[in-house]
Amino acid sequence: MFDQAETELSTLRDLLRFAVSHYNEAQLFFGHGADNAWDEAAYLLLHTLHLPLDRLEPFLDARLTRDERAAVLHVVERRITERLPVAYLTHEAWLGEYRFYVDERVIVPRSFIAELLREQLAPWIDDPGEITAVLDLCTGSACLAIVAAHAFPAATIDAVDLSPEALAVARRNVADYDLGERIRLVEGDLYAGLEGQRYDLIIANPPYVNSSSMATLPAEYRREPQLALASGEDGLDLTRAILTAARQHLRPHGVLIVEIGHNRVQLEAAFPTTPFTWLDTTAGDQYVFMLQRADLP
Repeated sequence: MFDQAETELSTLRDLLRFAVSHYNEAQLFFGHGADNAWDEAAYLLLHTLHLPLDRLEPFLDARLTRDERAAVLHVVERRITERLPVAYLTHEAWLGEYRFYVDERVIVPRSFIAELLREQLAPWIDDPGEITAVLDLCTGSACLAIVAAHAFPAATIDAVDLSPEALAVARRNVADYDLGERIRLVEGDLYAGLEGQRYDLIIANPPYVNSSSMATLPAEYRREPQLALASGEDGLDLTRAILTAARQHLRPHGVLIVEIGHNRVQLEAAFPTTPFTWLDTTAGDQYVFMLQRADLP
C-alpha cells in the first residue's frame, strides 16, 4: 500500500487524499489537537514538509520530490500502525498561539484552563498585576505555567510534577520561552516540598480518568503516560488531595482553579457543602471549577 503510494502519488493533494482515506479506514481516534482526519492529516503533511501550517491551498498541487514523498508516507504510516498521537510525531503541541515541545514523556497539552488564563481569569481576578505567586500542580510539559507567566507578568511560578521525565520536557519548554528566572520546576507529589509557601493562584490539570474509563481508552490515549491520566476508582483521587491541602497554600484572597474532565457530578456528591463555581469554556461549564480560599473545605 505505502510502497505503491510512493511511486504513484506525486502532489500534496494526492498524499493528503491518501492519508485521509487510510486514516478513516484505520478508524483512528482524534483527540490531540484536531478532531477529524482532514485537519490532522493536513497539519501532519504541512509540518513534515516544513510549510506554513495555515497555508495549505497554495501548495496542494505542488509536486513532491522522492525524499519528500518518503518522509510524508513514513509519518502517515507511523500514525496509523502505531496509533501515536500526532503531537508525538511532530514533537509539538499548541494551546492557542503557544507552541510547546512534547514527546512520550508527557501528556499532550489540551487543557481548558489555558483559554481561561489567556483571558487573565477575568472577571475572577480583578487586577492581573497583583498576582505575584502562582502554583501549577501536575505541570507536565509546563504548558499552563508558561501561559500563566504571560497572563500574569508580575508573577513567579512554581511548577510541580511527580515525574522527572516530564520535568525534563518542562525544562526544555521553559528555556524555549526564556522563563527560567520566573518559573521554578519542582519534582514532588503535589504540595510536598512546598511547606510555608503561599500563592495568589493555584492551577491544576491533574489526572482525572476513572478506572473503568482507563480500561476503554482509545489506543492513542494509551500511548500517553498512565501517570498523567489515571486517578483511582472514580477519577478524583488527585482532585481530593488538591482540595484537602489547598487552603494552607493560598493567600487570604487566593483562588484555586482545577480541571476535572467529566467528573462534575461525582465531585459535587463527594463535597456536597463546597460551593464550586464552574467556569465557562469552549466545551461548556462542566470541566473546570474555581474556589476562593474562604470556600475551601
